[in-house]
Amino acid sequence: MAIEMKVPSPGESITEVQIARWIKKEGDYVEKDEEVCEIDSDKATLTLAAEASGVLHIKVKEGETIPVGTVVCSIDETSEKPAAVAGSQKAAAVGSGSQQPTSSQKEAATASDSKQSSTRQPATSDQRPAAVYADRIPSPAAAKLMREKNISDEQVSASGKGGRIIKEDVLAVEPGSSSPPNGAKAKEKAARPAGERNIRREKMSMLRKKVAQRLVAVKQETAMLTTFNEVDMSAIMNIRKQYKDKFKEVHGVNLGFMSFFTKAVCEALKSFPAVNAQIDGDEILYHDYCDIGIAVSAPKGLMVPVIRNADTLSLAEIEKQVLELASKARDGKISIDEMTGGTFTITNGGVFGSMLSTPIINPPQSAILGMHNIVERPVAILGKVEVRPVMYVALSYDHRIIDGRESVSFLVKVKQMLEEPVKMLFEGNDPVRELLGI
Repeated sequence: MAIEMKVPSPGESITEVQIARWIKKEGDYVEKDEEVCEIDSDKATLTLAAEASGVLHIKVKEGETIPVGTVVCSIDETSEKPAAVAGSQKAAAVGSGSQQPTSSQKEAATASDSKQSSTRQPATSDQRPAAVYADRIPSPAAAKLMREKNISDEQVSASGKGGRIIKEDVLAVEPGSSSPPNGAKAKEKAARPAGERNIRREKMSMLRKKVAQRLVAVKQETAMLTTFNEVDMSAIMNIRKQYKDKFKEVHGVNLGFMSFFTKAVCEALKSFPAVNAQIDGDEILYHDYCDIGIAVSAPKGLMVPVIRNADTLSLAEIEKQVLELASKARDGKISIDEMTGGTFTITNGGVFGSMLSTPIINPPQSAILGMHNIVERPVAILGKVEVRPVMYVALSYDHRIIDGRESVSFLVKVKQMLEEPVKMLFEGNDPVRELLGI
């Protein structure tokens, strides 16, 4: 019996998806729960797993856009498992020590190997044995890492399920290891004529298309302005330098800048609720909680996972969630629910070396904070010039709901929280005044 597999709904508002890549090929034998293809939507990427064991028959080609619920493939359960697959699984079982082969089994295997070797064509220097590389398909995380490190699949040993290349395999490759055999890259480079001007055309992914539409809509539908300030990062950098080792020992995660900025933003949002609000028709929705989105650059495009109730979390809890959500986004494993419902967004262009920028609001939110790189700059301190680590920060906001006074005051509040981190412990108040009760 053939089982038809349909595209599941990635989310309520998503009506169509795109087949990004077939992990398995037409006619391949797949095991139940084995990943067969990757599917792109306008919000996230998900994988489709086999619902049964059998032979795969593909009905939709890569790159095609189809409605949710469309049959993309079928699995023929009545097909027998190929001898090569069964033999490899049996050999793996024997190698694990679970069962020792009998002498008759050994003789049969030897006769079978002799017969196969006599009929197999010898591989030339430019050919790779199909049995070895048939399933050497990298996972999304491994593929991204291979592109970043400029590593080809021939340099990686596949240890994943079904002979798949996983992230750990790429990390195990020694720096400076040999290039692909026969100098394939060198031959390709030499074959190109001097001064050649190539053009490569790729279809825009659904996620990239959706991001483009939203960014254009924001520019056209909001009265967006940006205000700037600078932050002396000395206090936070001293805290990190003094406590980062102990922090990691206790909490198992690094102490970064994002947790400080998230806490500072949450305190400032309490003082200026309009920055944490959004327009809904003729009404303004004010939120008494802080769901902070963290913009992440992923292989598929910009994603904004959300930290729920960030105002109630400790620095360690924020760092753990930032690490977990960012890793999911980069690996293409983040869910729709983890990217929806944010009330305010923080984006860090400083990790790429940005000195200053005007970030675009993430709708339907009303504001976004942009962080930038930290540079030592001369500043005047009590009449004297000192060199301090300074970061420029930018707040882009919708002037329809946020006035200039509120936007500037919000950014000043964030600056104060970061330059005097101890105030975060007293909910933005002066600790001396708290102690004196005045």
